[in-house]
Amino acid sequence: MSKKYILRSGRKGQARKSYNSSPRSQNRGRQPRKAYIHPSKFIQSAKLQPEEAYAPMHSFQDFGLDSLIMQNLLAMGFHNPSPIQDQAIPQGLAGRDIVGIAHTGTGKTAAFAIPILHRLITQPGSKAIILAPTRELAEQIEQQCRTIGKGSGLDGALLIGGTSMRSQLNDLRYSPRIIIGTPGRIKDHLNRGSLKISDCNIVVLDEVDRMLDMGFVHDITYILNQTSSTRQSFYFSATLETRVKRIIESFSYDPVYISVKSGDTNNNIDQNIINCVGNEKKIDKLHDILIKDETTKALVFDDTHRSVENLSKELASRGFLADSIHGGKSQPQRQRVLKRFKNSEINILVATDVAARGLDVSDITHVINYSLPQSYDDYVHRIGRTGRAGKVGYALTFVDR
Repeated sequence: MSKKYILRSGRKGQARKSYNSSPRSQNRGRQPRKAYIHPSKFIQSAKLQPEEAYAPMHSFQDFGLDSLIMQNLLAMGFHNPSPIQDQAIPQGLAGRDIVGIAHTGTGKTAAFAIPILHRLITQPGSKAIILAPTRELAEQIEQQCRTIGKGSGLDGALLIGGTSMRSQLNDLRYSPRIIIGTPGRIKDHLNRGSLKISDCNIVVLDEVDRMLDMGFVHDITYILNQTSSTRQSFYFSATLETRVKRIIESFSYDPVYISVKSGDTNNNIDQNIINCVGNEKKIDKLHDILIKDETTKALVFDDTHRSVENLSKELASRGFLADSIHGGKSQPQRQRVLKRFKNSEINILVATDVAARGLDVSDITHVINYSLPQSYDDYVHRIGRTGRAGKVGYALTFVDR
């Protein structure tokens, strides 16, 4: 029997998808009080240094992967594993629980996707569930799994918010062996009985710290308690704070800790502050930053759906190619905006923190914190969108004097 795509085909040959992690999951209750961050934490000169070539201990051929996966990896241009892949893949293939401490952009998705897909292909009784904090990150994970597992015949379901439940319910009828989604929508399916995960013996929590920041701790606990007691677990996080440790200790057995994190922030990012008094001429100061020649693509953060919409419209009225993304938009709307941003049809994206995770755009030159982040960890995640591929990026934070 011929091998299929990772997701069953829907109408007009397109993979059936549906999106959910409802807005209530993204914004639960009132805006939480922001932690105080001393302005000096937002100031740091870039220290651009040539990256030392990493000498991997393994090649992908050394891992003994299924031939189909190897074929797909070669087609993707994967030859030498990144540090997190080099260390995590053999442990994952050995069945160990893994805690990976790594920033976005280190190749961590493939670090768990490769051993999981290998196990799903070679062990027909296995089943995986992958949790991510945002729709965008869940989509990104699903896309990479589809590419690595192309032709494998595995069925999958993407359970995130922004569209009707109907297509998700249809996907779940086929008893998919890989489920990817956000905690809110996965819990919704569990509560309505459309999803059973007692046989899920592989669990991934990606960006654990962000999920906890977004108030998903009870949803995560509820979901994990319903998976198989003999599961293999993968936890990936940029930080290893107390709450993250508590989740790991409760739901894993003798995990292997792997850290490829070199510091709080990327040394390639030049960080500084913009002083202002209240909202006095704040928009004009932002305008002056955005018209500079070196600001070729900017990601601007603000607090709420309304403030993001208003700021985006104000910038557009001033002649900037700007648009917005936030949890109040439907998933198709968010996808269209991100596509325009990636294709440089717009060069300014105004966003809530929904874009701080799972936004994979390599050529962002500036991250501008028009409003202060909730915490320093959020700041680190925000500015991590720039300073990639060995280039200097710029992070500017508006601070009320």
